[in-house]
Order: sequence, then structure tokens, then C-alpha cells
Amino acid sequence: MDRELLERITARRAELDELEKQLAEVRAELDELAVAEKVLERMSRQLAEERATFAPTPGQVGAGR
Repeated sequence: MDRELLERITARRAELDELEKQLAEVRAELDELAVAEKVLERMSRQLAEERATFAPTPGQVGAGR
């Protein structure tokens, strides 16, 4: 086999191995962001529900004065 061709193949394999590693890191970060999004959505819904539950109704604010 041609030595130069073998070196080019080896170099390209090393480049692709590095890209594969970077892709795995990107996928892991995307998974983490998806989880964070779900948590944020859930917390936002819960906060909105709590605010609606504990919000004063008209006439309640300062009614004891």
C-alpha cells in the first residue's frame, strides 16, 4: 500500500475520531438542556398555580382597615 495514502487515511481517522468525541459532547449537552427546559417549564407552571391560588381576590386587600 502507498505509504502517503496510508498516512492520509490515518490522519483522517484521527480527525473523525475527534469529531466523534465532540459530537458525543454536544449530544450530552443537548440532553442536559432538554432536562433543564422541562424542569423550568414545570417550575413555571407550579409557580403560576401557586400565585393563582394565593392571589388576593378583589376586596381582600386592606379589607380589615
